[in-house]
Amino acid sequence: MTDDLAYAGVAGQAKAVRAGDVSARELTELHLARIERHNGSLTAFTVVMAEEALAEADRRDGTPQADRGPLHGVPVAIKEENDVEGQVTTFGTAANSRPAAADSEVVRRLRAAGAVVIGKTNMPEFGLFPFTESSAHGATLNPWAPGHSPGGSSGGSAAAVAAGLVPAAIGGDGGGSIRIPSASCGLFGLKPSRGRVSTSPHPHLWWGLGVLGPLTRSVLDSALVHDAIRGSLPGDMFRAADPATSFAAAVTEPRQLRIGWSTKSASVGVRPAAEVVRAVEETATLLAELGHHVEEVDPRYPDPTAAFVPQWFAGLRTEAFAMDDYGRLERRTRETVRLGSWVRPRVTRWALEQGERTAAKANRVFERIDVLLTPTMAGLPPATGRLRGTGTVRAALRAMPMIAYCALWNVTGNPAASVPAGFSADGLPLAVQLVGRRDDEPTLLSLSAQLETARPWAGRTPPGFPA
Repeated sequence: MTDDLAYAGVAGQAKAVRAGDVSARELTELHLARIERHNGSLTAFTVVMAEEALAEADRRDGTPQADRGPLHGVPVAIKEENDVEGQVTTFGTAANSRPAAADSEVVRRLRAAGAVVIGKTNMPEFGLFPFTESSAHGATLNPWAPGHSPGGSSGGSAAAVAAGLVPAAIGGDGGGSIRIPSASCGLFGLKPSRGRVSTSPHPHLWWGLGVLGPLTRSVLDSALVHDAIRGSLPGDMFRAADPATSFAAAVTEPRQLRIGWSTKSASVGVRPAAEVVRAVEETATLLAELGHHVEEVDPRYPDPTAAFVPQWFAGLRTEAFAMDDYGRLERRTRETVRLGSWVRPRVTRWALEQGERTAAKANRVFERIDVLLTPTMAGLPPATGRLRGTGTVRAALRAMPMIAYCALWNVTGNPAASVPAGFSADGLPLAVQLVGRRDDEPTLLSLSAQLETARPWAGRTPPGFPA
């Protein structure tokens, strides 16, 4: 067995285990060795569960063939905001100390599908800002350019997948936190529809903003993991309509679509970089060559501020006040909690109502198109240290170009995917965003797979992390 298997992805590794070409233990040992070799230079993982993962892999190898799930033997990583039995759920802080008594639902479903949980990944405190830097765990670096950020807040998950430390890692997206790191690290990242994946044991993730999902190298890998984890529980605040087909089946079902593209930002004053605009325009041209009807549109974005900001504050305050030692939170985080003291339950309910009004306006664009094509971020992955020395206001201003194209769709609940679109002149990953109608992930997966076939990206590996 060689390191080549590290970049085979979820589909390739699951196939190799099914064929008997590799055991779950061998695959787990391969990734543990890569983590030991590379994590010190990346800070992608905060916890490596080597002993537990090897024991779980041995149990997978002893499972009868007929009882094996679709992810059997595949190592996965979990973002620090999700409970893993026996591990402290830190939310990227130093303020929690109690190990989780049980797996969160998303982790339980991964295990039920046969995956091997190998560790937990870094995030900024509570995922407040799209830069994976914290006083508790340090800064995660971008495998493609170690002087640059992998984005956030699922930056640890993105770095781990991009460097071949795991084939898939769970992230969360409350304002772009799956899509931004995916864009920064050359990965595919689908923010699923609100309510698609259970947030249990919590009824919600930052109220109507947050969802859970994987970061992967390929579209098919994302679809396979989503099929394993999707579905709601009675205690979930939100529930998505069942898709017409499995996500994996959607990848192989191309359709001719009406696609509108725009580089206009939903945030006032944010303008995209020239290379970002070029990536969108080149993708629009490619989609037209693939047979789709493509035209430039004006999305007439509504202002999501009144819906987004109260839920952002409310989500933070819900998690911050649940910590074991509030005083150990970063100064900036405590400042942000204080600034959000006006967000009482009545204000949060009002913000949710505003979100539905915003969604009704934003979704008017889909009366004439099937998919909206935009940038994922306004610029390229920034240099590390963006949060150093900042307070709430300065950090929020620095975050704005990162979230300008993403956050609206957290307010509305629409699915949206970041799709690799090549590299900048400096070798930094470029990406575009595809946005679909509510509950219509299959269309985005189908279209993303067509783009992946036309300009393959999964085979590209960061120069410092060879197979």
